[in-house]
This record gives sequence, C-alpha cells and structure tokens, in this order.
Amino acid sequence: MSFGIHRAKPKELNPALRFLEDGLRGGRPLPGGLVERIRRDVAAGDLEIFVAFSGRDVAGVLTLAYRPSLASGKVFASVEDLYVRSSERGVGVGGALLMAAEGRCRERGVSYLEVQADGQEAQRFYASEGFVGASGIRVMFRSLPLAPAPHRRRSP
Repeated sequence: MSFGIHRAKPKELNPALRFLEDGLRGGRPLPGGLVERIRRDVAAGDLEIFVAFSGRDVAGVLTLAYRPSLASGKVFASVEDLYVRSSERGVGVGGALLMAAEGRCRERGVSYLEVQADGQEAQRFYASEGFVGASGIRVMFRSLPLAPAPHRRRSP
C-alpha cells in the first residue's frame, strides 16, 4: 500500500482536523477558537501537522508541538496526537509519520522528541519505533476548573 506524507500549511488544515475530530473526538467538532489558535500556531511554526494520504484519502495525522526548555536552554518537540485510520494500521503509516516528524526536528535542530503513549498498544508501537520510557519520570496531571468570567459592574 502506498501513501504520501505532507506537512500541512495553515490553509490546508481542514481535512486533517476533520480526520482528528472523527478519530479522536467521536465526530465532535473542535471549538472554533481552538481551530483559529491551531492555524496561528501552525503559521508561527510552533505546531506542525503531518498528514498521510492513501490516494486522496487521509490515512493518518501527526501533530508536533515545539516548546522551549529553560533547563536545557533548547527547544524540544512533542508528538501531541498521532492517529491512523484503523484500516490503515500495520502497514507503516504511523512509522512514516514519525519519520517525517523526526526529519523535520533534525532540520530545525531539535534533538529531543517526546510522546505520551496511552495504553499498551501505543507503548508497543512507540517502542518498536525506538522510543524508550524515561526512568523515574511519571506523567502527573491536575484538572483545573474553569473560572467564570469576571462580573463587570455597570456605571450608574
């Protein structure tokens, strides 16, 4: 099976975003404000979206975010999302997307690429692509309640 990888420009994001909405969000659309932020981040080079095509159809999408690390004094990259259509799994789409992302990191002088792998299948996949678990590091999180908008008093 043949497929091609393309790094999407801000005006080319719709097919990739629809694909991720269907695959990762059960068809729920992304909020409009988030879509605009994604477009701005792609335009600024802080986020890159790689799309794998099988013919004219999207077969997989990888989103790659770049962030500065104050501790190292360098920029690192993080695979934020990697989703491959179930019918396209096992034929190299995910590996090709990762290879494209790694190549782009090298072009940008980024030598550290991380990913959070959810579940055994994802962990096996990333391990097969050369990723290793970090000893002593555990991802921890805290959900924060959204504060209501401040109430403004009207002048009399």
